[in-house]
Amino acid sequence: MSVPTPKLFGVEIPFVSHLGFELVMMEGGASELTYLPKHEHMNSFLVTHGGAIMTLMDVTMATAARSVELETGVVTIEMKTTFMQPCKGLLTGRGRLMHRTKSMAFTEATIYDAEGRACAHATGTFKYVKRQAPTAPANTISTD
Repeated sequence: MSVPTPKLFGVEIPFVSHLGFELVMMEGGASELTYLPKHEHMNSFLVTHGGAIMTLMDVTMATAARSVELETGVVTIEMKTTFMQPCKGLLTGRGRLMHRTKSMAFTEATIYDAEGRACAHATGTFKYVKRQAPTAPANTISTD
């Protein structure tokens, strides 16, 4: 029995790799990611830390924004997050590109727990940016 190869985000994202996010789907303005938090990703109540959840929502929304134009990168301009209940077990993030202009993407994401209950939701605005050449310095992303 072979193990399916996880789909790639199209770019290397070291922090996402460190957390262990897996891309399930990224197409047509929608995205789905899964995340199984490790013990070191917990808060003092032993539920997934809010920062890890916010990162999952940020990446889920960015992936939905990029799904319509894979060659273009995005940077987060703003994000509003609502935590509804503790996020436990295997988590699934589903994102949607609600509207886009030439330079901006307006998105939303919901995180579901292992039982399929919504535990967090966010809306976010992203700026589309031209991806730098591989030899360019990493700190040259413009948000102008």
